Amino acid sequence: MKIQEFCNMKEFEAVMKNWAEATGLACVAVGQDGEYISDCYNFTDFCIKYTRGTAEGRRRCEQCDREGKGVYHCHAGLIDFAMDLTVNGQKLGQVIGGQVLPEDPNEDSFRRVAREIGVDPDEYVTALSKVSVRTESAIKASAELLGQVLNHFVNSEYYQFHIKGTMESLTKGVEETDALVQEIVACTESLQNNQKRQKLVAINASIEAARVGEAGKGFSVVAEEVRKLSDSSSEANQRIEKIVSQIKTTVSQLRVDEHTIAGVQ
Repeated sequence: MKIQEFCNMKEFEAVMKNWAEATGLACVAVGQDGEYISDCYNFTDFCIKYTRGTAEGRRRCEQCDREGKGVYHCHAGLIDFAMDLTVNGQKLGQVIGGQVLPEDPNEDSFRRVAREIGVDPDEYVTALSKVSVRTESAIKASAELLGQVLNHFVNSEYYQFHIKGTMESLTKGVEETDALVQEIVACTESLQNNQKRQKLVAINASIEAARVGEAGKGFSVVAEEVRKLSDSSSEANQRIEKIVSQIKTTVSQLRVDEHTIAGVQ
């Protein structure tokens, strides 16, 4: 199950975009496979162009993406975050981001990182000067808020999607049951006609047996069995009618439930 299979991604991204504009922090959503499922918001040149722009820098960043939990310090010295997106306890992805400084930077440490990943130290520090500074507590609060809002949205979208599927199954089930009821009614009418004919046959057989006297005793026995069969068919027919009536009541209730659920949606 993937978030984009049931979620309104346009609204999902609107939440992320508005949050990024309000906080000045970067964010992006990834699926279970780690691939991006949204646009990147507020991503800095320091991270994208310079740090991830080299093989070693990208390797270190991807390791942080895989291993980072909650709010954490990335390998380059910035504050990042990773919040799980879950439905029914199943992790479907993450919202990751941050790319801000918890305090004014020590340029020497960043120049060292630049040399380690193969970036020009002066360009690296210039890009660093454009990175926002936020307190770690503010970053944590912002990240947790985004995680809570997106999880609420994703779960709401999932349950609406699930209800829609249930509604379609319910509608189909009601229609199929209704069709079966009509078939049963038709069969019941046929049974009633057969039962009436059986009674007539039994009556005629009894009359004929009485007319021929002693020679018709065997015929009389057959007539009696036919009469019993007719009575038995009549009882079975009454039971079927009762069951059909119960089914019709259940189907009517299902239709009421169907409209109620549709109204909730």
